[in-house]
Amino acid sequence: QVQLVESGGGLAESGGSLRLSCAASGSVSNIYAMGWHRQAPGQQQSLVARIADNSGTTYADSVKGRFTISRDGAKNMVFLQMNNLKSEDTAVYRCHALTLSPSAAYWGQGTQVTVSS
Repeated sequence: QVQLVESGGGLAESGGSLRLSCAASGSVSNIYAMGWHRQAPGQQQSLVARIADNSGTTYADSVKGRFTISRDGAKNMVFLQMNNLKSEDTAVYRCHALTLSPSAAYWGQGTQVTVSS
């Protein structure tokens, strides 16, 4: 089992920045990738960014060039630096972790990000 706790959400103005953090605990040695999804009201949850053990990253097209995902393996944490925020970035952001043996996905509770235009 892996437990994930997010922090860093809040309110920002359009063009502003926020930094999200996610701390993993439990069976962290099995984690091979961590990342963030988001869900806006009335929309499906979608991938924002993911980082793998080999530091390979994946970003949604809508955030490329604005968001940066990073990971501190020693502290079992993942971060999402969000710059040049837009109103359409308003959503609940959830941290996730993927494990092998067993193959599973774990989710945090989510943190609200609201961008005012």
